[in-house]
Amino acid sequence: MRTRKAILFIAIIALIGFCAGNITTLAQYVTSTLPPPPPPPDTRPSAMQQPPMLDLHYNVKPTIPQNYDDIQETGEFAADLKTPSNITSEVEFDPETGCYIIHTKLGDHDIVTPYIMSSDEYSNVDFRRSMMEYYRQKNAESAQEKDANPFNFLDMQFGMGPLDKVFGPGGLQLKTNGSVVINMGVKTNFIDNPALEVSQKRKSYFNFEQKIQATITASVGDKMKFNMSYNTGATFDFDSKNLKLAYEGKEDEIIKNIEAGNVSMTTGSSLIHGSAALFGIKTKLQFGKLTATALVSQQNSESQTVNSRGGSQTQEFYISADKYDQNRHFFLSHYFRDHYDEWCSRFPMVSSGINITRIEVWITNSRSNFEESRNLLAFMDLGEGDEKNIHNKHWIGDINAVPSNTANNLLDEIKNNYPKARDKKEMSTALQPLKELCGFESGKDYDKLESARLLKASDYTLNPSLGYIMLNTALKSDEILAVAYEYTYNGRTYQVGEFSGDVNATEQYMYVKMLKGTTASPDLPMWDLAMKNVYDLGGYSIQKDNFKLNIKYLSDTTGSELTYIPAGDTTKINGKPLLQVMNLDRLDANKESHIDGKFDFLEDLTINTSKGKIIFPVVEPFGEHLRKKFDDDEIAKDYIYTELYDSTLVVAQQFSDKNKFVLAGEYQSSSGSVIKLNATNVAHGSVTVTADGNVLTENSDYTVDYTMGTVTITNQSLIDAKSDIKVSLEN
Repeated sequence: MRTRKAILFIAIIALIGFCAGNITTLAQYVTSTLPPPPPPPDTRPSAMQQPPMLDLHYNVKPTIPQNYDDIQETGEFAADLKTPSNITSEVEFDPETGCYIIHTKLGDHDIVTPYIMSSDEYSNVDFRRSMMEYYRQKNAESAQEKDANPFNFLDMQFGMGPLDKVFGPGGLQLKTNGSVVINMGVKTNFIDNPALEVSQKRKSYFNFEQKIQATITASVGDKMKFNMSYNTGATFDFDSKNLKLAYEGKEDEIIKNIEAGNVSMTTGSSLIHGSAALFGIKTKLQFGKLTATALVSQQNSESQTVNSRGGSQTQEFYISADKYDQNRHFFLSHYFRDHYDEWCSRFPMVSSGINITRIEVWITNSRSNFEESRNLLAFMDLGEGDEKNIHNKHWIGDINAVPSNTANNLLDEIKNNYPKARDKKEMSTALQPLKELCGFESGKDYDKLESARLLKASDYTLNPSLGYIMLNTALKSDEILAVAYEYTYNGRTYQVGEFSGDVNATEQYMYVKMLKGTTASPDLPMWDLAMKNVYDLGGYSIQKDNFKLNIKYLSDTTGSELTYIPAGDTTKINGKPLLQVMNLDRLDANKESHIDGKFDFLEDLTINTSKGKIIFPVVEPFGEHLRKKFDDDEIAKDYIYTELYDSTLVVAQQFSDKNKFVLAGEYQSSSGSVIKLNATNVAHGSVTVTADGNVLTENSDYTVDYTMGTVTITNQSLIDAKSDIKVSLEN
């Protein structure tokens, strides 16, 4: 019995040892998956017990395969964990068994028990891995191609299929560059004027502004191309829009070229000149050795010719009587206008006896320059003594008075009876009694000019003896021109208007003389202050040498332009040169009173050389002055052009039967090697330069600044030889 118990005990011990050995050996290859032992029961009250552990919705996946079954069954591992770079996988082939041993190492140490794969198993895994790598690479390439050529609305490309045989390869391509800015808003203006009705005090309107700078280029195959540009900020209209559609054929095709839109055509001949600024259709065809070019277009430019010889530029001019230089030259008072013809009748001596010593010229501040700005009240009748030149008959003038603040009672009455008129807030209310009393209205009798800009002395030219100013820049129709000036006459000093130093408070209104207002009406006396006897030659730095000027009249009888008026033998003007009739030929070369048939070249009297202006020594050369030269008013009315002076220019130009006088001639201006074309934004490729009849080469003999309109002769030998240089262009 004891023997049996001993044997059973030994057997149990052996079994336990055997199991323990097997478990130890198995632990080297298999990781235990037994769950952890349950926690000891909680003997505390249920209210104090901890909440039970929640099962995870997804199992935590291993980051490293443990055996072949892991690879075959799952095929993927955790994506949220990345294998560190210091953990590597190595495959070792065992030639004795013909199997592959897979190691996962950290440095030189295995961190996972190596597992064995047969040749077939390893081949399957390697094939599967290579296939996955292949598709992963293809997916990456597809993604890169998609990102490299995404659809772009501004750069589109399409295939055309069978149409490639017609237009050539390349498909349809459309590319757009530029910018579009659109500003929209509502503006509201409120005018606190008691004289206006309530509905008229506030005005609201939409403000829409767009700025577009866009360029579109398109091509259909390799034969047809389309270009379009649009720029709302361009200075000139022809430069704001550019459109061109072109078809270019192959070498063996009849149709060589078809262009539509902005085209150009050069003939290569000096007899027939082409043009570089055309809008139409142009085609070029070839029939064997015969080439034909056809063009149907509208010319957007004007051909001009400029001559230069020995560094002096020669320019011809042809100016009709209705092309006077408007809104630029003004008399300072009717007194100066009324005596202008008299004072100029004995030039070169001016018998006015007046010398303007001080002047301030104010205009509407359109440049937003407020450095020397002031608030002004400009009065039309200020400084006028003759009643025929006073618009509002409420003011009493002295017909014998020269221009001054005391020539009539306007300024004294405004200062004494309406002192609050200087106040910006109370001006309209203060002058309301005058409106009710005598119809003293804003826009006619006076104009309010806030933050007016004071012109510099370089912005205008003053004639201190004849009493007029010449502005460098013409005024717009809605701009106001006002002055204050001081002069001496017969030993006394007179003043018209107030200077900025007379009114120290800058916020108060200054009282000045208005020469041009917002209302341009021939019914107002101020209309006559604008000079209509000045003509622009279109050049600068005019030289006296070789200057020629003739006044011509288009005769209906002969159909040609004559230098005199064929008015019949009964008139003393018949056959008399118009230069003499207009008092432009009274002196000889020595400035003696002898007629020589040439224009009297007198600086600041008959011509302004620096600005290129012709000045007639009479106020109305083709109107009242010409009428006085006839003995018979009935005959004179068929020739004089009075509408040019008593009507607006638009109305005067409707009387084409009266517009028969022209100023024709030529002048030279000092230029050296630079020739001014008297034009800006010249069409590219339209400039042709010849020297003594020989065509010169651009960028070799000369250069062209197409924007500023100048030609620079770089071949100095042409200037030294005083060659006759002729420049043809399109403006």
